[in-house]
Amino acid sequence: MSRGLYINGVWSSGHGPALTSIDPATGQPVWQAATATPDDVTAAVAAARAAFQDWSDQPRQERIAAMRRYKAALDARKDAFAEALSRETGKALWETKAELGSMMGKVDVSIAAYEERTGIRETAMPFGRAVLRHRAHGVMAVLGPFNFPGHLPNGHIVPALLAGDTVVFKPSEETPWAGELLVEALEAAGLPPGVVNLVQGGRETGAALIEQEIDGLLFTGSAAAGSHFRRVFADRPDVILALELGGNNPLVVWDVTDPEAAAALVIQSAFITTGQRCSCARRLIVPEGHEGEAVVEAVAALSDRLVAGAWNSDPEPFMGPLISARAGRMAREAAGLFEGTVIRAARAIDGLSEAFITPGIIDVSHHETPDEEIFAPVLQVRRAATFDGALALANATRYGLSAGLISDDPARWERFLQRIRAGVVNWNRPTTGAAGSAPFGGLGASGNHRPSAYYAADYCAYPVASFEADAVLQTVGEIKGLRA
Repeated sequence: MSRGLYINGVWSSGHGPALTSIDPATGQPVWQAATATPDDVTAAVAAARAAFQDWSDQPRQERIAAMRRYKAALDARKDAFAEALSRETGKALWETKAELGSMMGKVDVSIAAYEERTGIRETAMPFGRAVLRHRAHGVMAVLGPFNFPGHLPNGHIVPALLAGDTVVFKPSEETPWAGELLVEALEAAGLPPGVVNLVQGGRETGAALIEQEIDGLLFTGSAAAGSHFRRVFADRPDVILALELGGNNPLVVWDVTDPEAAAALVIQSAFITTGQRCSCARRLIVPEGHEGEAVVEAVAALSDRLVAGAWNSDPEPFMGPLISARAGRMAREAAGLFEGTVIRAARAIDGLSEAFITPGIIDVSHHETPDEEIFAPVLQVRRAATFDGALALANATRYGLSAGLISDDPARWERFLQRIRAGVVNWNRPTTGAAGSAPFGGLGASGNHRPSAYYAADYCAYPVASFEADAVLQTVGEIKGLRA
């Protein structure tokens, strides 16, 4: 048994039912512990509340030093941590090693963002000065996803701790081991008791957490869950919500001279991480006629060459399994509901667990399809008569996370950039590419206008504006309308 709770600097077992994490490639358990009860969650929030004042009162440089120690702790654990991520999520080792690199890189990026976006600004005034400062909110609840169970919650936790917030973290019930390892690294950094607390469990544990007197909910996950949280907190405006949600992301290919090169970008957009990135391309839009057909044929041919396998298989895989056998079954069922021409069927793979799935490519040009995110390697193809028609198709979604254009024509890019509605918009790069030094997030059903990554500093602290003078001045003369 592993440890299910880290509260006030002490590891212990939870008091709820057991939770088991399964390697989706093999079906074997890799982690098990008792989950948190509502009382456990209450204790975790109370510990975070008790630790908040002292932590937020720490000099900024001391919090920065603590995060740099955390980075060093991650570096010391990176090989074992990456292997654990691969075993728990099924992702190839090359991907989980990159995830650990992103987690470490987040520390320096977050320090820079903190200084730039939420530091101290002072302006001289006739009476003294105007000063802008930022203060921590308090106790932040962080709910982590399963697709990047280290990197994505890390992207909330590090900025929150730098700002002076304290944290109660609930990992996805699919990836509790990753959450435990992340908190172990924070513990190794020497954070005071109660600054970071861990509770494990499923929806019930998450529900118990958001019912507490928290000051913020930092969430990465599905649009449906994000909508639920908006409703839950409709009458709690004091709780800041930062929602990083999914997308039904378009990728337009237009005016390209090399269909094979375009296909490589499409594959990396649609099928990386087995389609389990919120920024993956879900809809491929190409011209009617020979040009579009050449691109679709090249994508289909390249998809046939993708290697699927367990994280430690030989040859090294491009794709691992989906997060669970259930997810594999649901993805194949969802792909089977599309009306249209099946170019490549999303199917199970002989000799591998039900969590594995081949890339699905379906031409839905003449059919209506649900505006939903399928979190799997399933790509819809649509054809347009004109570039403006392609733009209209690209924007025909309630989501707005990522979008991409593959084109040799810079004028097409300028028009695309001007017209597309998304928060991450790339040209001749995969839709999944994003810089840590830039914000990451979307509009519509993809978020609530609080992007993460570099802009996470914005939702982890609030501004305090002050007029200040070093002495009490004679200001009676400034008052108009006094009797002599």
